[in-house]
Amino acid sequence: MIKPFAGAALLVLLSGSPTLAQTIYPIDRADILAGAHFDFKVEFPDRVDPANVKVTVNGADYSAAFGQVGTFVEREDGKEQSALIVRDVSLTKPGSVKVDVSDGARSRSVVWSVYDTGPRKAKNVILFIGDGMSPAHRVAARMLSKGIAEGKSLGKLAIDDMPHMALVATAGSDSIITDSANAASAYATGHKTAVNAMGVYADRTASPFDDPKVETITSLAKRRLGLGIGIVTNTEIEDATPAAMVAHTRRRTAYDEIVAQFFAAKPDILMGGGSANFLPQAATGKRKDDIDYIARFRDAGYGVVATKSELEAAAAKPDTGKLLGLFASGNMDGVLDRKFLKGGSVSKFPEQPDLTEQVQAALKVLSKNDAGFFLMVESGLIDKYAHLLDMERAVYDTIMLDNAVRLARDWARARGDDTLILVLADHNHPNSLVGTINDDMTKTPNVPFRERVGVYDKAGFPNYPAADAEGYPSRVDVSRRLAIFSASLPDHYETFRPKLDNPNDPTVKGDEPGTFKANDKYKDVPGAVLRPGNLPAMIGASVHSGEDVILTATGPGSERVHGSMDNTEVFRVIADALGLAAPAP
Repeated sequence: MIKPFAGAALLVLLSGSPTLAQTIYPIDRADILAGAHFDFKVEFPDRVDPANVKVTVNGADYSAAFGQVGTFVEREDGKEQSALIVRDVSLTKPGSVKVDVSDGARSRSVVWSVYDTGPRKAKNVILFIGDGMSPAHRVAARMLSKGIAEGKSLGKLAIDDMPHMALVATAGSDSIITDSANAASAYATGHKTAVNAMGVYADRTASPFDDPKVETITSLAKRRLGLGIGIVTNTEIEDATPAAMVAHTRRRTAYDEIVAQFFAAKPDILMGGGSANFLPQAATGKRKDDIDYIARFRDAGYGVVATKSELEAAAAKPDTGKLLGLFASGNMDGVLDRKFLKGGSVSKFPEQPDLTEQVQAALKVLSKNDAGFFLMVESGLIDKYAHLLDMERAVYDTIMLDNAVRLARDWARARGDDTLILVLADHNHPNSLVGTINDDMTKTPNVPFRERVGVYDKAGFPNYPAADAEGYPSRVDVSRRLAIFSASLPDHYETFRPKLDNPNDPTVKGDEPGTFKANDKYKDVPGAVLRPGNLPAMIGASVHSGEDVILTATGPGSERVHGSMDNTEVFRVIADALGLAAPAP
C-alpha cells in the first residue's frame, strides 16, 4: 500500500506511474511587490476539459481576484497539454495569497507573499554589478591598487568601505548554479527564474517570448514615479545583465529582439558595446532584419555617440536628455588593454570611454530629472575574463569598478546623500588567491613554474609597482605576482604568466563535435603545464560557482542590507528605498 504525504508535488498511482500535478507561475513562495504587474499561468500536464478547471485566489475565483478572465489553451503548442494564462495582472493588498488549482482529477496549491513598502527614502538608486566578481577579485584589486605592507592594507576600496554588508545567495529556480541572466533578473524583478531567462518565468512553450512576464524595476520606477532610467555596461549592451533590466525572454542570446525591447522601453541612458545588433547586415551589422535601430533611436530624440570625445560633448550639452552610446561592435575592451597593453579590439576602437567616464556622463544627464533616477552600472568583463582564466584583466576591471563606485559616492555625498548605492556580484566564480608566483629567473633559472608558486610563508608579498592615480600598477609581468587559480577548469595549458598580447584563449574546438581541447597556442610557452580539466569536454571555459556573493551598500535604505539575503531581496531593498508600494497617505 502506498501512503500519500502532505504537500506532495506528485500524485502516485497504484500502477507506479506518476501523474504530474499542475505547474503554476508565479512559483510557490514567490514574493510579489504590491501593484507590480505579472502574468499568471497554469500549465496542465495533459489535455483537460475547461469545464472541470477551477482556479481560486484566496478562495475567490481567479477572475475576480485578477479583474479579468484568462485565456484557456486546450492544446498548447499543438500538444496534448492545456494551459490557462492571464496577462498583466497585479495584486494590491499585502499579505499571504493562496492559489488553488484543480482540473477535476488533480490539484495543486502555491502560496505567495504580497508586500508593500514604507515611504520613499531615496531620490536615486545606483546598482553596481561586478559580473562574476569573486572575493579573490576584490582582495587582489585592493592589493594592487592600495598596496599592502606587513600584512595590513595601505588603503580601502570604495566598494568595501561601506556601512552595510550582506552575503547574497544566488541560486535560480532550476539550479543551484545561476548564470548572469536569471541572476540579474532576480535583482531587477524580485522573482526567481531559470538559467538563460530574464523578466519571465521559463515555461514549456517553444517560443522564448511568450513566457509569463514579471515587471522590472526600470518599468516600475518609470511607471510609478517617473524616474529617469540608465543602463551602463562595458559588455555588449544586449548581454544578460544590462538586458535583464528591461527585457522579457527566456533566451538571453536573442540580441535582435532584446534591442527591439530596449527601443520599446526607451531608457534615458543606454551605453555599452554591441552596435552590431543595432544594425542590419547591409550596414555592417548582424541583425537578421533590415531595421536600423541606431537611426530609430536618433529619430526618437536620442543623442547617439560612439567615442569618448563624442560622449563628453553630448553629456555637456544642456539639452541632452536621452543618450545612446555604442562604443564597439561587440564587447568593449577591459582597462588593462585600453590603458596599457593595447590588445583586444583597441586598435579597431581606439577611443572607448572608461566605465568611470560612462558613469560621469550618465549622472550628468539623469540628474536633470527632478523626480530622480535608477541607474544600473555593470563592470561586465570581470566575468568574461574569469571564464577565460585571465586573472590580471579581471582584477584590473575590478579596480575600474571601484573607481566608478568612488565617483558615484563622491557625487552623492556632494548632493547630501540622497542616493542609495548598492555594489555586488551577480554570481561567483570559483577563483581563489592562493599565494604568489616567483618569476625571478635570475635567481632560480631552472625551477619549473609549478614549483614557483609560493604558499603560506613562501608567498610573501607581491612586488607590483606603485599604482597610478587611478589605482593601476603600470605592469603586471612582475617577478612576484599574485597566484589566482580557478577550481573549475577545461583542458588547458597553464603558463603561470599574464597574457600580454591579447586576452587568454585557453581552448579551441575539440576533435569530437561539441567538445573543446587545450589551445596549442600556449604549448611552447616556457614552463607551460598541460592541465587536464575537471569539467565536461563540452565546456570550453571556467564556469560559475554557487557561493554567496558580497553585497555592500550605503545611502538611504541601505540599512536593510545585513546578514544573509536571497538575491530576490536586493530588488526589495531597491523597491523599499524608492517607496514603490508605499501605502496611500
